[in-house]
Amino acid sequence: MLPKNLPTSRLHVYLFLTLLLLLLALGAPYLVPHDPYLQNLDNALQAPSGAYPLGTDRYGRCVFSRVLIGGQTSIFSTLALVAIICSTGTLAGLWSGYYGGRLDSLFMRFADIFLAFPGLVFAIAVASVLGDGITNAIVALAVISWPKYARLVRSQVLLVKQQPYIAAARFSGCSDRQIIINHILPSVFSPLLVMAALDLGTMLIELAGLSFLGLGAQPPAAEWGSMMNSGRSMLQTAPWVILAPGAAIFLTVSCFNLLSDSLRDQLDPKHNPK
Repeated sequence: MLPKNLPTSRLHVYLFLTLLLLLLALGAPYLVPHDPYLQNLDNALQAPSGAYPLGTDRYGRCVFSRVLIGGQTSIFSTLALVAIICSTGTLAGLWSGYYGGRLDSLFMRFADIFLAFPGLVFAIAVASVLGDGITNAIVALAVISWPKYARLVRSQVLLVKQQPYIAAARFSGCSDRQIIINHILPSVFSPLLVMAALDLGTMLIELAGLSFLGLGAQPPAAEWGSMMNSGRSMLQTAPWVILAPGAAIFLTVSCFNLLSDSLRDQLDPKHNPK
């Protein structure tokens, strides 16, 4: 028989792996064996070896060092993006769901406009207008990604605010601010956390996609999508240049997705295995 604490144990494993990724990204400047930006054309396109575990790129830079440093940009930019869209969507959803009225209709119609567009296509258009750079890529994805959080939070608030304990809190003299912070927000926290965790992998891929298209981080900055863009022409002659950052994206997204699935199983009784 499977142990009863299997979901919790699995969550701990994936949480540990995610924290390990964050620590590797945070400590990357102290872990790199070579300067990730130092060019040495004499070492250009060297195959993986003891000195260069993942080989070198066309400028003789250590690919392993650049993948480690690129983790800082890719992972922490993703965390910043998810934090922005989660907080923005949560505020809009709380306000709309709790107060209703014309402002609720305005917010939701505004959200419907953004949800009507293909997300990445709209983000590409916004990033093209704003210009290159990882900051502009974050803004472009934030503009198109917040409505789903607003929709989720609003639907939860509409259910929770009808509960008897909300009426009791209101009759006891609690202000709207106290009711929202102390009673409603904790009730929507679990589905919000699951959605944010699910979005980590998606947002990392979309940020890397914008950088791959030349709309995100720009060379010589070490960022996984930008590195794949720089190495795409060498797939047959020096495949390690593009495969290394691609593998980093794959492993990180897999880790984020496994963590989100475990969180969902732990927090949502409908998905929690018996």
